Amino acid sequence: MKEPGPAPPIALTIAGSDSGGGAGIQADLKTFMARGVHGTSAITAITAQNTRGVNAVHALPLRALRAQIAAVFDDFPVAAVKTGMLGSAAAVRLVARELAQRQPPWIVVDPVMIATRGARLLDADAITVLVEDLMPLADVLTPNRPEAEALTGLRIRSRRDADAAARALMTKGARSVLLKGGHGRGTVLVDRYYDARGMIEISHPRRALEGHGTGCTLAAAIAAELAKGVVPRVAVRRAIAYVQRALAAGFRAGGGPAHVLRH
Repeated sequence: MKEPGPAPPIALTIAGSDSGGGAGIQADLKTFMARGVHGTSAITAITAQNTRGVNAVHALPLRALRAQIAAVFDDFPVAAVKTGMLGSAAAVRLVARELAQRQPPWIVVDPVMIATRGARLLDADAITVLVEDLMPLADVLTPNRPEAEALTGLRIRSRRDADAAARALMTKGARSVLLKGGHGRGTVLVDRYYDARGMIEISHPRRALEGHGTGCTLAAAIAAELAKGVVPRVAVRRAIAYVQRALAAGFRAGGGPAHVLRH
C-alpha cells in the first residue's frame, strides 16, 4: 500500500459566502485547491446572490465567527490568511484581534468595501476600524481604485495619484499594496504593486466580459502562493497570471451578465 504524500500548506479564508459559487468563500476555496494548498474557512456572512446581483445578506453572529477562526487555528498550521468581505466594524475588529493574537506567517487583506459594479459592501463606520486595526497586519493589501480612494481620501486619476495613494496606505501600516487596475480605461489594464523596494507594473489585456469574483480569486491566489513559500513579488505575479487564465476561460453560469471564472 502506497504511503500518503506530505500534506500541502494550509491557507485560511475569512470572508462571506456566495450562494452562486462565483465569489467569496466558494471562489477562495476553489482557488486554494487549484494552487495546491489545503483551504480552510471562517464565514463572516451568508449572501443570497447569483450572476444578476446580491439579493440578501445575513451576517453571522460574532461568536460563530470567532469559533470558526479558533477551530482552524487550534488544529491546523495555517501558513497564510486571506480576508475578504467582513461587513461590519465589529467583525473587522474581531478578525484583527484574532489575527494579531494568532500571528500567521502571511496575511493578505482584500478590503472588500466597494464591488467592481459599485455596490458598497462594508459599513461606513467599519472603514476606520479597517484602517486602524486590520491594515497594519497586512503583508499584502489588494484594493481596487474606489477602495484605495475611500481608504486614503485621495482621488486617483493618474499614475502620480496611484503612487501617492499607495504610499499613504503603506504609511498607515500595510507592508505592500497591490493597486488593481480593473477600473482603468483602454484595452490594456495595469496592476501596480508597491513595497519597500519600489513599484512594479503588471499589464494585461482587458477581457471583453464581466468577471465575477476576480478580486476574491486574486487575493486568495496570492495567499496560496505565500503559503507555499513564495515571496510576495513573485506571489503577486503568479496570482495575476492565474486570474487572467481563469478569466479568459470564464463562462456564463446563469442568466446574468457576470462570467464565473474557471478556477
